[in-house]
Amino acid sequence: MTKPSVTYDVGLHEDLCDPVEAAAYLNAALEDGGQDVFLMALRDVAQARGLTRLARETSLNRENMYRILSEEGNPQLSSLKALLDSLELKLCIEPRRAVA
Repeated sequence: MTKPSVTYDVGLHEDLCDPVEAAAYLNAALEDGGQDVFLMALRDVAQARGLTRLARETSLNRENMYRILSEEGNPQLSSLKALLDSLELKLCIEPRRAVA
């Protein structure tokens, strides 16, 4: 008996519901690309969690949520922080190199 296959998007969204997986995915996007790559990855994470629920939890209306996560999006830090908080994630700054 063969196991039913799962589409890439469904499998990705299942993985991105886990905050640890979501954090790794977003960090990889930050390391590998610019703002557009990060926003695409953030959009994937938000869609996995449900945009309607996130809009309600962040007090951002759905229109603003879609605008923030669009390809032309340029979220303010306060909006980004609210969205990350709702996703059980945090913004963190680290030095590029370990200081001896």
